[in-house]
Amino acid sequence: MTELEIIGLPISTYVRAVRIAAQEKGVAYTLHPASPHSEPVNRISPAGRIPVMRHGGVELAESRAIAGYIDAVFDGPDLFPRDPVEAAKAEQWISLTNTVFDPLFIRRFLFAYIFPKGENGEPDRAVIDKAAEEMRPYFKAIDAALAETGYFAGKAPSFADWNLFTMMHYLRQMPESGEMLNASPNLLALHDRLAARESAEATLPPPPQEAASA
Repeated sequence: MTELEIIGLPISTYVRAVRIAAQEKGVAYTLHPASPHSEPVNRISPAGRIPVMRHGGVELAESRAIAGYIDAVFDGPDLFPRDPVEAAKAEQWISLTNTVFDPLFIRRFLFAYIFPKGENGEPDRAVIDKAAEEMRPYFKAIDAALAETGYFAGKAPSFADWNLFTMMHYLRQMPESGEMLNASPNLLALHDRLAARESAEATLPPPPQEAASA
């Protein structure tokens, strides 16, 4: 049987999300480490972004497309809700995570810590403090969305939950975002439930500081 290949760096939240999708589905895969805009990535992704995927003659870019393919092609637990309302909720939170939370939580806030551009190579406090202030209402909104069932959609984890979890793994290690997570009981409970699953432990990334030299 043709093996699934996932191409990208293990420190990437999106690479980890699709690796978790495969693990949750019970699908064997090989991870081929490759940086964004590297030759094997550019062959598949028009934007040069990771992850990309190869499965026999099928090549895909973008984590949502890859997770959807894994869910549709392989047997195992559903990664996306089948109920149309719950499916729409999952898609809503995946879109928000990818288009709103990632640029703020990761590209602006987290990267200001792990790729410091302040004076004398220190993190730029102005960037961090401004981003942290913008993050607070989003943490409250996320926590409220999880209040009913503990998940974004339905009563079991879906790719919408995993997609955000991989970001929270890093954010819980930073002072401001760690405080926000601890003050968000529903989000913290989701994080801890998912972190205890075998798929999370099997895909544990290196510390965020190592991203700076990757």
